[in-house]
Amino acid sequence: MSGIIPKSKAKGIDICANFHRDYIIRSDLGCFMETIDVKENAETSIFSLHPACKDGDHYIRDIIYFYVIKGNSYRRVTSLETDNDPKVFSLHPNCRGGDHYFATLDFYSVKNYFYIIFQEKGTYRRTKNLNEDSEGVEYELHPNLRNGLYYWGKLMPGCISFLKPASEWGYEYYISSDLSQDKCVSVYSVHPAILNFLPGGLSVTKGPVCGTWEKIKYLFNDKKSPSKYENRINKKVGYNKEKMSEITHNWKIATSVTAETGDLAKLIAKVQFSFSAEYGGSHVNTESESWNEVTEVEETLSFELEPNESVYLWQYKLGIGKEPVLFCRDIKITNDPNPPTEVPLPPAQS
Repeated sequence: MSGIIPKSKAKGIDICANFHRDYIIRSDLGCFMETIDVKENAETSIFSLHPACKDGDHYIRDIIYFYVIKGNSYRRVTSLETDNDPKVFSLHPNCRGGDHYFATLDFYSVKNYFYIIFQEKGTYRRTKNLNEDSEGVEYELHPNLRNGLYYWGKLMPGCISFLKPASEWGYEYYISSDLSQDKCVSVYSVHPAILNFLPGGLSVTKGPVCGTWEKIKYLFNDKKSPSKYENRINKKVGYNKEKMSEITHNWKIATSVTAETGDLAKLIAKVQFSFSAEYGGSHVNTESESWNEVTEVEETLSFELEPNESVYLWQYKLGIGKEPVLFCRDIKITNDPNPPTEVPLPPAQS
């Protein structure tokens, strides 16, 4: 299976927007994406998240500010990168416990409002102020609009976007003018380059993670007496940087991001490997493996084989879709011509 991880299962990850930019927050990567629109891959830049702005439960963007909600309070800043002009407020009791938060302009009054989606209750709340709940009103959420993975507002009248689960047409987001009446204005596909930055997106554009054992050597003693063998084994070890760098090719990555992550594409791959199979991952921790650029490594192994005895040497590698990405260091030796079945990497933390 493969798919985008919904916001409900991805703390610190969200989508928000203002008039002319969409933002995808990835606290697990320590950065965020700024782009003109998620249906395009134009003027796409990646910036570091300031430590004070990481791991929010929800992120909102309005005309001037970003809002980072944690628990029952929120932090208001003018920049997620620098944490400029921070102020902290309490969430009004009526504004707590929402599944999604965003801001947009009301279709009828052209005023800026905050919206709070309560998916399980099937309602949404509209308010002028999250701290005071001024002009707060709750409405029924149309049944067709209750299963969004992410919701965000574009700060244009009647421009409420929500990312739907995958269909036969892939991942699309709808723009609605009224969440209580399912007034769909437009439907757009998410651009593949933007999918690559969303959690689980690599499994959609490239294919799910595939861990396989590759046979790198076979030895057989065809003599009538035990024989000793000393063999030089060549194997690849490391990370397929050239192939993975394709996903970040058109992104303008801030120097602060590369200083912290080294190689953003590598970090995206690492995180993808750690996801569960439901989201195209393998649920493994690869931190102990070599993440240097892939190289040929020579290793000398000695064997003593009995007459008619054979050995098989296997190396484990992880790929995303059809592309091998990580060649693991360890070799497994068996007498079985069938590849091993175990996964030689520790499980990822849940």
